[in-house]
Amino acid sequence: MRNIITQFSRVFVGLLFIFSGLIKLNDPVGFSYKLEEYFNANVLNMEFLIPFALVIACFVVIFEVVLGVMLLIGFKPKFTVWSLLAMIVFFTFLTFYSAYFNKVTDCGCFGDALKLTPWESFYKDITLLFFILILFFNQKFINPLLGKTPMNLTVFAVYSLCLFMAYYVLQHLPIKDFRAYKVGTNIRKGMEIPEGAQKSEYEMVFIYKVNGVDTEISYKDVMDNKVPEGAEFIDRKDKLLKQGYVPPIHDFSIEKDGSDYIDSVLDEPKVIMFISYDLNKSKQKGMKKLEEFHLKAAEKGYLVIGMTASDVETIEKYKKEYGHTFDYYFCDATTLKTIERANPSIVVLEKGTIIQKAHFNDIDNVKLK
Repeated sequence: MRNIITQFSRVFVGLLFIFSGLIKLNDPVGFSYKLEEYFNANVLNMEFLIPFALVIACFVVIFEVVLGVMLLIGFKPKFTVWSLLAMIVFFTFLTFYSAYFNKVTDCGCFGDALKLTPWESFYKDITLLFFILILFFNQKFINPLLGKTPMNLTVFAVYSLCLFMAYYVLQHLPIKDFRAYKVGTNIRKGMEIPEGAQKSEYEMVFIYKVNGVDTEISYKDVMDNKVPEGAEFIDRKDKLLKQGYVPPIHDFSIEKDGSDYIDSVLDEPKVIMFISYDLNKSKQKGMKKLEEFHLKAAEKGYLVIGMTASDVETIEKYKKEYGHTFDYYFCDATTLKTIERANPSIVVLEKGTIIQKAHFNDIDNVKLK
């Protein structure tokens, strides 16, 4: 019976690690954004790791896939199980921390393919921890399925394929797009809220400084005169009690000089958007290609605009540096990161529907009508 339970755990954990790793390997840039959230000052306070987020992301997802394969074929079981245990203990702590303190609302365990709430992620990790502990205490049942040489070759081949996949998606785009802005999506429809959809519920709370500490006090307590004596009023806010329906696209905007041009742009029959969430982090190689492509697209009747979260001074600096003659519009940085992973990248719209998306390395492959 112990052997049966161990083999089930082996297959379950191995396949789940491979699946989870491949999903994130499809989009390592997206996973790196999630790691940046964790490294932020108000979460783990490890901001010194932010510049290395992409490298760490690639290492983690490749290691995850390779560990899953190693477990399935029985390669170096002691090292494999100890590594699995170390990873799951760390991620269990991370998901609990995120859930309990409400720090990161989506762990990114399965990328954009499967969204989990922090508590769902924590329970998933607890389940995995249970099965990995079974493997840990029953390592003697994890026997190799192949000879030494075939196993070495298998692990090397998997590692090499993962490296190639990581390189490919970084130089182009994710092989499979699971995001809300995938090709074929109509942005306006993605922003619609269905009739009768559940609305979010809020509670009005007041913030008072009590003994030098900002303290939330409910509306009811304020009305019942239960505010501590000497407390100083600081602010009032609406606290979310229950999240209602959130449309797939909810933070998209096209702003310039205080005006929103979303309707006029989405009504255009042919639009090219150059996406750069932060111009200071844009790739020089890609930025140099935009103006030539802009002129080519404009000749064919396309409205060409830039989309960024950078400020006006930064925009003017880069327009001058690269000779860009198209206008830049403002959009939230997180939204732009979601739309596309390359910086810069190209998005083609027709009446608000995404027709094509391209990495700047593939700008010559964008088809203009």
